[in-house]
Amino acid sequence: MPEANDFIRQIIADDRLSPSFEPPVHTRFPPEPNGYLHLGHAKSICLNFGVAKEFDGLCNLRFDDTNPVKEDMEYVNAIRDDVRWLGGNWEDREFYASNYFEKLYAYAEKLIELGCAYVDDLSQEEIRAMRGTLTEPGKESPYRTRSVAENLDLFRRMRAGEFPDGSRVLRAKIDMSSPNIVMRDPTIYRIRHAHHQRTANDWCIYPLYDFAHCLSDSIEHITHSLCTLEFVNNRELYDWILDTLGVYHPKQIEFARLNLTHTILSKRKLIQLVQEKHVTGWDDPRMPTLCGLRRKGVPPEAIHAFCKRIGLARSDSTVEYAMLEFCIREYLNEHAPRLMAVLDPIHVIIDNYPDDQVEYFTMPLFPEDPSFGTREVPFAKHLVIERDDFRENPPKKFHRLSKGAEVRLRYAYLITCTDVVTGSDGTIKELHCTYDPESRGGQAKDGRKVKGTLHWLSANHAKKAVVRLYDQLFTKANPEDVEPGQTFIDNLNPHSLTLCDALIEPELHTLPVGKTVQFERVGYFCKDPDSTEDCAVFNRTATLRDSWAKQEKKGE
Repeated sequence: MPEANDFIRQIIADDRLSPSFEPPVHTRFPPEPNGYLHLGHAKSICLNFGVAKEFDGLCNLRFDDTNPVKEDMEYVNAIRDDVRWLGGNWEDREFYASNYFEKLYAYAEKLIELGCAYVDDLSQEEIRAMRGTLTEPGKESPYRTRSVAENLDLFRRMRAGEFPDGSRVLRAKIDMSSPNIVMRDPTIYRIRHAHHQRTANDWCIYPLYDFAHCLSDSIEHITHSLCTLEFVNNRELYDWILDTLGVYHPKQIEFARLNLTHTILSKRKLIQLVQEKHVTGWDDPRMPTLCGLRRKGVPPEAIHAFCKRIGLARSDSTVEYAMLEFCIREYLNEHAPRLMAVLDPIHVIIDNYPDDQVEYFTMPLFPEDPSFGTREVPFAKHLVIERDDFRENPPKKFHRLSKGAEVRLRYAYLITCTDVVTGSDGTIKELHCTYDPESRGGQAKDGRKVKGTLHWLSANHAKKAVVRLYDQLFTKANPEDVEPGQTFIDNLNPHSLTLCDALIEPELHTLPVGKTVQFERVGYFCKDPDSTEDCAVFNRTATLRDSWAKQEKKGE
């Protein structure tokens, strides 16, 4: 038995010891196919599939496709890809709520026959107005006393398509004075004359989530229905429907949803970002969607580590985005090969290096692990280094290049800057340097110490690349923190994307799309599908250090 290191696993472990428990442990991941999955869903995927695996159980992938107006096969396919990417294996257990439409309809009729459901002619606005408040009971619908025969007749005519959208609904008959507003005769069926992606035009009435979800769990013999905290009030309805119908009853357990700083995890608002073109699409690397994170170069192992680190709780809290970056960085630090790229090149001429000479340095792809292999990097008279690695007037403890200073070119030679060429606008055009021919490999034979080490490229051998530097999509830790008259859109970060015309070593140019590497001294980057034969495109996955802590320090 796995270690019960959180309250959900402890509950499941205890349940398995009960004589009434019927193995195996059976969970499900039940997304609605009306958008792409995001980090909040990742927490649920890791939990449901993880628990099933740990307890030698099963986990279903079930699409809650009860609203044909908002659903699409594009989302179904994307959800499959995302769950597989995170390691979820549902084997042959891919189900749909629409698989059960006939059974769900029969259950609805049974509720009517039991006197526990009725057809209501009130509009949604009228139903909402009569529901009451937290301090006042609701008012009963004038149609609540219809007979069983009349309700069955009307419900069957609803199914037959006699009535227009919104003209009637089926409501559970529970208690309009219940302290739990969810229990005040909730709607369980509505009329929707809309084409369904799987059932076409077979149905014009569709069950609502609270009705379809619990019964789908029951039909699939789910043992533990793991939900986020927003469903805690709905648990009473979940239990009422199953108990009233006398069917198999799974146990619903709620856990805190994921809230992340500088991030929106509302599917409705993510759709708004896409539709209003604030981002390039669902897979924009600034998005918290799983496809966006994948395109950004985030490894699934880092997502699992993040979900494990934040753990499971019974109350909501907000996690710092820096924790996610830490998990990404921690994984990539051990698994990403190192190569060189220069994002803001400045030309360096080694004056005492032979004009036509080219030599190659064998460099490890991962200094701490020889099994990663090596690559050959060309060195010549004309080089490029990062513009930020040179200062005309260096501050104290500046250990990079300045006029008269000596630095090490990684794995190559020691060089000293002798002259600086500037343009008419004062911009530095090129640096002239000399190298120590006796320092091949970056070490002086006389033993002198050189503190600074720079990455570099041969100007004539380097390949062109576009590098996308991504920042947080929102300027505020809580994007919903807005002034009167504003929306979360007003907190979008105008500098969330910076483009760099960079140069990269040849090995990077041939890197497969989707591969994540470390640009030495710069950060972790992933090759993007937009890459062409002439120009590679790289997305920044993560910085080498906590960029947010660094920014806060600068602001002090």
